[in-house]
Amino acid sequence: MNTFGRRIEPAVTSELRAAAQKEAAGDGAASFRHLERAHVLGQASTVQHVRVHVQMLLWAVRHRVSREAAGRVLRIIGAATKTAIGWVPTGNTGGSNISPFRPVPIPADLQKVLDSAHAARHR
Repeated sequence: MNTFGRRIEPAVTSELRAAAQKEAAGDGAASFRHLERAHVLGQASTVQHVRVHVQMLLWAVRHRVSREAAGRVLRIIGAATKTAIGWVPTGNTGGSNISPFRPVPIPADLQKVLDSAHAARHR
């Protein structure tokens, strides 16, 4: 895993834990929103990007959301092969309701986390 991947991993893990907690509480929609936030944070790291897409696939299977599950396999392949060369649309939430090629504005709180993870390499 590259250094950015190691620096962003705690933030991605935090969002994945929040997703699991929301799902356990019966709030599937809130759970998926945390998965999307984890995607935004992890999409510049191949390992984290694939990790989040796998969690999204598992969520889709558990919730029987066939459209979400169907799109996930291609996105996992894309994350595994395109992330390292920078072919990711910044801020994209990774959900099947958004084109995998469309950049999306990053929420301010997530941008701060990303800025901190990127800045750490210059310290």
